Amino acid sequence: MRLRAIAALLTAASLLLTACATDPDAAKSAVAVGGTFQFHSPGGQTEILYEEDERAPLPEFGGDSLMAEGETINLSDFAGEVVVLNAWGQWCAPCRAEVDDLQNVQDTLEPLGGTVLGINVRDYNQTIAQDFITDNGVTYPSIYDPPFRSAAALGGVPTSVIPTTIVLDKEHRPAAVFLREVTADDILDVALPLAEADV
Repeated sequence: MRLRAIAALLTAASLLLTACATDPDAAKSAVAVGGTFQFHSPGGQTEILYEEDERAPLPEFGGDSLMAEGETINLSDFAGEVVVLNAWGQWCAPCRAEVDDLQNVQDTLEPLGGTVLGINVRDYNQTIAQDFITDNGVTYPSIYDPPFRSAAALGGVPTSVIPTTIVLDKEHRPAAVFLREVTADDILDVALPLAEADV
């Protein structure tokens, strides 16, 4: 009798799991738990694209400016703009390799009302990170966040994966997440249509 009850319970659980896996609304809820973005990487993907109806907004976050002492930078400073978030550190070889591409993205998006916004992580010596920015002629702003506290606001992106780049639409909803080094073309293929679109 007890075995039959366990079997019935397992059957019901498997039916529930199957329904969740095939229900498109259930799939969307993995992205938009509680109405805000929740990071997930199906099958360990390093490039995740979100269709417009799958997107959910990020909560407000911000922090101290890497370059301007006493100033803070907040996501809301860029209201109505496409924002390319890039978590980076000067100690990270792929970050150093992609900085010219990200500056190219900045130069392309800025006239359209968009920006790259860096999040400097694990650089506990701020001067070294500032020197990296100056030496590479970087014009886009960066938040100074050595412990990467903002990862929680980014829907829980993995703090172990640097660089991470997230392209936000004009409503600051993630349209793409790249858990790898990026090129300007990778980002602009996503960001340009968003920048040119009417909200």
